[in-house]
Parts: sequence; C-alpha cells; structure tokens
Amino acid sequence: MSDQLTLSAEVRERAGKGASRALRREGRVPAVIYGNKEEPAMVHVEEKLLNKMLGTGHFFNSVVMVEVGGKKVRTLPKDVEFHPVTDRPLHADFLRVSEHAKVNVNVPVSFINEEKSPGLKRGGVLNVVRHELELVCDAAEIPDQIVIDMTGFDVGEAVHISHVVLPKGSESAITDRDFTIATVVAPSSLKSQEGDTSKEEGEEGEEAEGGEE
Repeated sequence: MSDQLTLSAEVRERAGKGASRALRREGRVPAVIYGNKEEPAMVHVEEKLLNKMLGTGHFFNSVVMVEVGGKKVRTLPKDVEFHPVTDRPLHADFLRVSEHAKVNVNVPVSFINEEKSPGLKRGGVLNVVRHELELVCDAAEIPDQIVIDMTGFDVGEAVHISHVVLPKGSESAITDRDFTIATVVAPSSLKSQEGDTSKEEGEEGEEAEGGEE
C-alpha cells in the first residue's frame, strides 16, 4: 500500500496572479483543496516539501493529509502545474476523499522474472505500452505498484490486463476491453537476419530474370 503523506498548508488570504507570484517568491506554492461536496479551500504549501513528495515517485497515488489550521484533510493529489522552463511547481490541486471512498488512481507497473521469459532470454525487447494502470480502489488501500510476472512470454506475445493479478479490492478502470500493457518484441539481430534473407532472395530473383534474357 502507498504511504500516507502529510503536508502542512496555510490559508490563502488573497487570490489572483499577483498574490500567487508573491507566494512563489517566498518559496510557497498556491494550491486548492476541493470535492466531497464542500467548498473549495484556497491554501498554499511549502515548495521544498512539495518537491520532496513529488520525488518519491508515488505522490499521485498516495493519500496526502493536508493540515490546515490544525485540522487534517484527507486528499488525493490530482494535478501539479509546473513552470515550462524551470520545472518549479506553480500550483497544486488536491481532491478531498473519505477514508474508504472508491477512487481512481494511476498506479505504476513493474516487471519481474524477465529471465524466465523465453522471448527476453533470446534477446527480445520488452516494449512497455502502459507504464501505469488506471485502477479503482479503496482510498485506504492504494497499491504502490502493480507487479507483472513475465514467466513464459515469448517473442510476439503480449501481456494483457487479463494476465495481471490485481491486489484485493482493486479493479481496472477500463472494463470494455482486454488492453495490452507490454509486448515482447523480436531482437534486432533477428530482424536484421530476416531483412538480409529477403534481400538475398530478391537478388537471386533478379539474376535469374537476367539469365533468361
């Protein structure tokens, strides 16, 4: 399960671009907490702490307890806007959630037992189509990652969502198709050999046609 993070925040007294720029100069990031049938709360958080959380790699699939005025609000990070040049966080959005609410989250995938994949052992390449899976799960039981076992997969075969064992209480948000997560692609050496063979066959054909003339 993903860690629960805590982020201190202060109420924003003023809105608008000028006020937001002033906050950023002080090392703060404007943010909003919304949802759960309550009025949006305009707050600001410390930029260094927000960056530290973003660096964990699982910020967007973690519950973040935003503490405002001594009161903790259970949230899920929904969006962070970054400066296009400096990559500094400019604004953050947090969605209020109840403890056991069903939430949609994007969870990263990882692969194990690659050495037990015949295709990868022969030099094939693992082509990851989806680096994250959109899941519906309990807000208190969000997985850090989804582990996919590559045992038995050969060249030309694909890993579909039906091959994946999801944690208890989690299900795919996409239910209308058995979508592809990754494929085992033929090694470049094999592709090259096939290409050379085609070329030789073409040259032989041309020589034969020349001889008949």
